[in-house]
Amino acid sequence: MKMGILALVLGYVMSQFYRAFLAVLAPALALDPGVTEGELATASSFFFLAFAAVQIPVGMALDRWGPRRTVSLLLALGGAGGAWWLAFAQSAGDVYVAMLLIGTGCAPVLMGSMYIFARNYPAAVFGTLSGVLIGVGSLGNLGAALPLSLAAEALGWRVAMGFLGCVTALAALGVVIFVRDPLRAEVPPGGGSWRSILRQPALWGVFIMIAVGYAPAATMRGIWGGPYFTKVYEADAAGTGTYMLLMGVAMTLGSFLYGPIERLIKSRKKVILGGNLMGFVAMSLLWWNPQPGLGLAVSLVTLSGFFGTAFALIMAHGRAFFPPHMVGRGVTLLNLCSIGCTGLVQFATRPIYEAAVATGGSLAGFQAIFGFLALILGFGCLAYALLSPDRTD
Repeated sequence: MKMGILALVLGYVMSQFYRAFLAVLAPALALDPGVTEGELATASSFFFLAFAAVQIPVGMALDRWGPRRTVSLLLALGGAGGAWWLAFAQSAGDVYVAMLLIGTGCAPVLMGSMYIFARNYPAAVFGTLSGVLIGVGSLGNLGAALPLSLAAEALGWRVAMGFLGCVTALAALGVVIFVRDPLRAEVPPGGGSWRSILRQPALWGVFIMIAVGYAPAATMRGIWGGPYFTKVYEADAAGTGTYMLLMGVAMTLGSFLYGPIERLIKSRKKVILGGNLMGFVAMSLLWWNPQPGLGLAVSLVTLSGFFGTAFALIMAHGRAFFPPHMVGRGVTLLNLCSIGCTGLVQFATRPIYEAAVATGGSLAGFQAIFGFLALILGFGCLAYALLSPDRTD
């Protein structure tokens, strides 16, 4: 089973990579096959929308068939297949199809791992284990920064994508060989419906918080961070990769630290709310002054990444409300809120940016994006503060 967890970790590393790599490949894709910034934003949103669209069937599959078959099949066909499709892309349409496939393939990896944690380990350590998994998996986020830019320059981006498809296929093979499914939980009479989850009012604040908590960091890291530093500060490929690497490192550290801070403070709600409010402040400062100087801009973008990684702790807050036989469906429903909203947010940034650019230039476009991200995060913090009671295991 240890080898199975390692295979799942490798799969999640690739999932994190695929969430963020388009921002670094943007210059290469603009030349071949000629994809615009707006089309890249749409393509990245397709990853998240596909990821979200299959969460409900993934949750049902986890509860019925377990993570071994669910994860390995989708990761091989969608994840590896999508990477290879992208390697041969000849148009923006091909990039769209590739990102839809990759999003579908990556959808069950984290949820399959969390299903195993929830069923095989004490509830009190669910948040910590999930945070460690996300922190280690964030190496993929780091790999999608400077290392990818260097590999694309040395080998060509198509060869690099072909290799990454092979790594993804290797992870899927490891899952099918080594992962062992937990025993199925007994379902009490009338206790297995979606209604039993949705009728808990305390969960609605958690749903809203998880829906918007990750979206700003993912949007900056996955789409607009690279173009922001390129257009506003005229950074070259190495500089852009370095700034995105810093944000990726911050996101990795945040994933590791939220859990220990929660155990220290003994309050999930205070840690989640405090961290996301700090992310709101970072976005608001960039909204107020979108060109504060390179050093401060890098710092604020990096901080938005650090504070935007409370996902595992928010998931643990919601997990505390789910009975054992509903764990698969419960965690995937939370993940649907997170990934689905992230996709919608990224999709919305394209018209917001283009409308602002048409009237005020590229700087106004980025300012509009910062404002949009700050507003949705502020709304999420308010809803979470008002609706969700604190709950620990």
